[in-house]
Amino acid sequence: MSKKTKAFLYNLAGFIAFFVPTWFIGANLLKMEDFWPKIIAFAVSLFLSPKFQFLKTAEGDKIFMKWLFVKGIKEVK
Repeated sequence: MSKKTKAFLYNLAGFIAFFVPTWFIGANLLKMEDFWPKIIAFAVSLFLSPKFQFLKTAEGDKIFMKWLFVKGIKEVK
């Protein structure tokens, strides 16, 4: 699997990890209806999920991560 694909899958997994619980809380526990739980879950997930970026550097292909809860930009091994 290429590092570009891994970066995409990491982004997807991070987004889903925040989207599903937030959507469940909004839809079931707070009894919101229609599209509001999905909209709120999308906004929360977009803000809280880590961002992964694939870059070609002089040392080779690398994946970097930026997240609200981690200071700075980290390289993913």
